[in-house]
Amino acid sequence: RYWNSLSNLVASLLNSVRSIASLLLLLFLFIIIFSLLGMQLFGGKFNFDEMQTRRSTFDNFPQSLLTVFQILTGEDWNSVMYDGIMAYGGPSFPGMLVCIYFIILFICGNYILLNVFLAIAVDNLADAESLTSAQKEEEEEKERKKLARTASPEKKQEIEKTAVEEETKEEKIELKSITADGESPPATKINVDDYQPNENEEKSPYPTTEAPAEEDEEEPEMPVGPRPRPMSELHLKEKAVPMPDASAFFIFSPNNRFRVHCHRIVNDNIFTNLILFFILLSSISLAAEDPVRHLSFRNQILGNADYVFTSIFTLEIILKMTAYGAFLHKGSFCRNYFNILDLLVVSVSLISFGIQSSAINVVKILRVLRVLRPLRAINRAKGLKHVVQCVFVAIRTIGNIVIVTTLLQFMFACIGVQLFKGKLYSCTDSSKQTAAECRGYYITYKDGEVNQPMIQPRSWENSKFDFDNVLTAMMALFTVSTFEGWPELLYRSIDSHMEDVGPIYNHRVEISIFFIIYIIIIAFFMMNIFVGFVIVTFQEQGEQEYKNCELDKNQRQCVEYALKARPLRRYIPKNQYQYKVWYVVNSTYFEYLMFVLILLNTICLAMQHYGQSCMFKEAMNILNMLFTGLFTVEMVLKLIAFKPK
Repeated sequence: RYWNSLSNLVASLLNSVRSIASLLLLLFLFIIIFSLLGMQLFGGKFNFDEMQTRRSTFDNFPQSLLTVFQILTGEDWNSVMYDGIMAYGGPSFPGMLVCIYFIILFICGNYILLNVFLAIAVDNLADAESLTSAQKEEEEEKERKKLARTASPEKKQEIEKTAVEEETKEEKIELKSITADGESPPATKINVDDYQPNENEEKSPYPTTEAPAEEDEEEPEMPVGPRPRPMSELHLKEKAVPMPDASAFFIFSPNNRFRVHCHRIVNDNIFTNLILFFILLSSISLAAEDPVRHLSFRNQILGNADYVFTSIFTLEIILKMTAYGAFLHKGSFCRNYFNILDLLVVSVSLISFGIQSSAINVVKILRVLRVLRPLRAINRAKGLKHVVQCVFVAIRTIGNIVIVTTLLQFMFACIGVQLFKGKLYSCTDSSKQTAAECRGYYITYKDGEVNQPMIQPRSWENSKFDFDNVLTAMMALFTVSTFEGWPELLYRSIDSHMEDVGPIYNHRVEISIFFIIYIIIIAFFMMNIFVGFVIVTFQEQGEQEYKNCELDKNQRQCVEYALKARPLRRYIPKNQYQYKVWYVVNSTYFEYLMFVLILLNTICLAMQHYGQSCMFKEAMNILNMLFTGLFTVEMVLKLIAFKPK
C-alpha cells in the first residue's frame, strides 16, 4: 500500500485477471482437444518395449492431459514424439506421419498460445509504468506549488521566468545521456543546423531551383518501420566532453597547456580507435593462453604482450585523469561507473604484476579478473553503451517484479512442504516400502539381461529435489519453473504415499494440479513479466530522446514522412532493343515462369536421399545443370535490361 510502484504493479496484474482467464479457458480447450485426439491415436500403443515403463502416455484422459501439458512446456517432448513414431512401426511411411500431430501441437501451443502471456505481461507493465509516472508528475507538481507558495516575490518572478524560458525552447534538441549511477549529466544542446546528412543516402532525381543543386543531391532515406529514426542515429557533430573547471591532482589548472593537450588527445577519434584496437588484441591474447602448461613458450610471449597492453591502458587512464581530474569534483574520471570499471580492470593487472608469487590465492583471483578486460570496450562503443545503460535501468527497477515473484514462490513452497514433506523417499529395491525393510542386498540385471545378474546394496534415498523444508522446496519449484526435468519430479510426487513410506504407482494423480497451477502462474506469466519489463524499458529509453517534444509518436512519424516523401523513380531504357528485353523481364508472365522454375528446382533438391541409384543421381545432376543454365539466362537478360549499374 505504501510502496507506490509495487502497488501499481500488483494492481495492474489483478486488473489483467479477465484477460488471463479468457486465455486460460482457450488453453484448456486446446489441451482437451489434443488430449482426446492423442487418446484416439496413441491409446495403449506405447507398450512396444516391455522392459521400460513410460509415464508420458495417452492411455487415459488424465494421463493424456499431463502429456499434452508436458509437450506445451517443451520439456522432453521429442521423446514422446519418438515413442509415437515407434508405436506406428518406426521411422517409415506410416510412422513419420505421426510427427504432424506433435509439430502442430508444439507450434500452436508453445509458439502462439503461450506467447499471448508475454503480450498480456507487456500490456500490464506499460499500464503500471504509466500509472507510476503519472503519480510522480503529480507529486512534482505539488512540490512546485508548495515552493511557489513559500517563496518570496522575487523568487516567484524567477520561477515564472524559468517556466517561460522552458516553453520558448523550439530550435534546440536536448539530449540527456543516462549514466549508470542514475544521474543525468548537463544537457547537451545542439542546434538543428548541426545536423549532418548521411553521405550514403540516395541522390535526389528532382533538384529544385530554390537551393543549389549540390545540396539537393543528398536525400534522406525513406522511413522504414513504425517509428521515426531516433536522435542517437542522426549524424550530429560530436563535441568533446568539456574539461571541468576544477584543477586536476591539485596541480594542473584548467588553462594548463599540458592538461589541455591531454584533453585534446583523449577526445581524438584516432586515440579512441587505437585503444579499441588494443582492447581487441588484449582479449585475443587472453583467449590464446595455454591453461595447462603455464611456462610454455606461447605463454611467455603472451605475458610480455600483456605488459605492453597494461602499460598502454595505464597511460590512457593517466591521460584521462589529467584531463578530467580524479574523483573530487563533478565531471571527474571516477564519477562515471564505466570509468570505474576501466580503472578496476587496469588496477587488477597492475597488482597481479606487482605480486609475482603464484602460490598466493589472491594473485590467482586477480589474474582471473583479467577476463573483464573486454568489458572496457563498452565505454568506447556508443551503441553498446546505450544497450548496457538500458540494462542497468531495467535491473535497477526490476526489484518490484522480483519481490512479487519471490512472494508467490514462497507461497507455493509452503504449500509444497505441506503436501510432500518426507514423502519423496524411496528404496533402490522397488519391492521395499519402508526404511526398515530397505536393508541388505538385492539382485538386479544389467541392461535387463537375465543372464547378467548383479548384487546391489539396498539404500533409502530421497529425491534429487524435495519439499522437506521451505528452502529446498523453493529450489525444487525454481527448477520446475525453468521446465528442466520437471516431469520427473511431477511423477515422483504423483507416486508419493505417506511420510517415510515408498512410492505407489499413480497413487495421487490429482496432485498434478499443484504443478500445473504453479507453472501457469509462475513460468507462463511471471517469468514473461521479466521479458516484458525489459521490452518496456527499452521502449521508454527510446522515447526518452523525444521527452521534450510536443508531438506524439504518430505525429512525429507523419511529419518525418512528409519531409522525406519523394516520387518513385522507374528506369525505362531508351534503346529499342534493350527496351524489348526490359519489357519481357518486367512482365508478369516472366516472373511466374521464374517462380515455377525455382519451385521445380527446390523439389529436385528435396528428392535426393541416401541410397539413391546411379541413374537417379545422374538425372538429378542433369536437372541441376539445366536449372543453373536457365537461371544464368535470367541473370544475363536482367543485366541487359537494367545495365550493371
